[in-house]
Amino acid sequence: MMRAMDENLRTPGPTPIPEEVREAQARQMIDHRGTEFEEMLRETSSGIAGLIGTAGEVFLLTGSGSGAMEAAIVNTLSPGDRVLAVSGGSFGDRFAKIATVFGADVARLDFEWGSPAEPGALALHLANADPFRAVLLTHNETSTGVANPLRELAAVVRSAPGEPLLIVDGISGLGALPFEMDAWGVDLVVSASQKAWMGSPGVAIAAVGARARVAAETATMPRFYWDFAEARSFAASGQTPWTPAISVLFGLQIGVARLREEGATRTWARHAAIAAGVAAGIEALGLKLVAAPMHRSPTVTAAWLPDGLEWGLFNAAMRARGLVIAGGQGKWSGRILRFGHMGDVAIGELAQAIEIMGRTLPDFEHRADGAAAARAAHRAFEAALATAT
Repeated sequence: MMRAMDENLRTPGPTPIPEEVREAQARQMIDHRGTEFEEMLRETSSGIAGLIGTAGEVFLLTGSGSGAMEAAIVNTLSPGDRVLAVSGGSFGDRFAKIATVFGADVARLDFEWGSPAEPGALALHLANADPFRAVLLTHNETSTGVANPLRELAAVVRSAPGEPLLIVDGISGLGALPFEMDAWGVDLVVSASQKAWMGSPGVAIAAVGARARVAAETATMPRFYWDFAEARSFAASGQTPWTPAISVLFGLQIGVARLREEGATRTWARHAAIAAGVAAGIEALGLKLVAAPMHRSPTVTAAWLPDGLEWGLFNAAMRARGLVIAGGQGKWSGRILRFGHMGDVAIGELAQAIEIMGRTLPDFEHRADGAAAARAAHRAFEAALATAT
C-alpha cells in the first residue's frame, strides 16, 4: 500500500522513513550529556556493529556520508602516503578527491562506469606497483547502480604487498547488502543514516577496525571535528565530542532496531528481491538497465534514458504525478535515471512508482504500459523472494 505522503520518493537518498521513525524524531530534546542519551548511543552503535559483523568501534558522527569519508581519510593517513583509489563512478571519484585534497599521493584504478571493479585487475595492479598505504573501495556505486564484489576485492587487498589498509565507502550498501566487516578484512567502513538505516540525513557512521585504529596513532593529516580519538574518548562515557543531531539519532535508533528484528540475512534477501522486481518492471517499460544482472545494486537501479528524451522535462512530468526519482551525475547527467529502493521499502509502492513512469513515458513518444510493468515487477519480486526463502 502507498504511504500516506504527498510524493512517492524513490531517490537513492534521502529515502522514505517509517512512521515509527518520524514519530521518534518528533520527540522532545534530551540532554546529550545525560544517561538517556548514553543508553541510546550505546544501543545504536552496538546494533550497527552486530549488523555489519564487527567487534570494532562504531562512531556516530554528526554530518553527512561525505563527512564520514573525509573522517576515514584524515584519521588513517598522512600527507604523501601512497593510496590506490578504485573507482567506477561519481562516488569512487569523490573518495579519490578527498584523499588528494588532504595531500595523499593518489594513484587511480578506473573501471568503466556501469561495470564492476574486477578483482583480477586489482590484483595485477597491486602486484606491479610499489606498496600502497591504503586502498579505497566503493561497495555500492550509487551513481551507476553497480554493486562491486567487495568480498573478492577485499581478499585481493588483504594479500597485497605492504598490507595496505582497506577503507570502504559503504554509504548506500550497509544495512542492505551482505557485508561482514571482520570476516572480510575491512579495516574501516563508512555509511550514513539516510540510506538503508531508515533515518533522516544528519548522522555519519564510521566503523573502525583494529588496524585502522593503530594507523590513527601515526596519521598526521589535519583533523579536528572528525578526530576519531576525540570520538573514542567521549564514547567511553556514552557521549559525543560535539553537539549531536539528537532528533536524527532518535530515528536511527528505531531504524537499527527494526533491522535487528528482521535479521541481516532476511534484510539482504528482501532488498535483493525488491531489486529484481524493480529491474523487471523498468525493463518492461522498454528501458535498458545500466548494469549487467549479476552486478546490479540491491539498493538503486539505473537505466538509460531513451534517445531524445530530455531528462528535465521528463522529471518534471513525473513529479507532477507525484513520483520523485533521481537523474544521472557527472558525465552521465541527463543520460540515465536512478531509482532508489533501500530501507523501508515494499514492492507495492515501488510497482506503483513504475506504473507512474509508464504513464509518463508516452507523453514523450516512448510506448510503455505502466500497468503491465507493475505486474511484471510484482511477479519478479515474488519469484526472487521464493527462491531466497
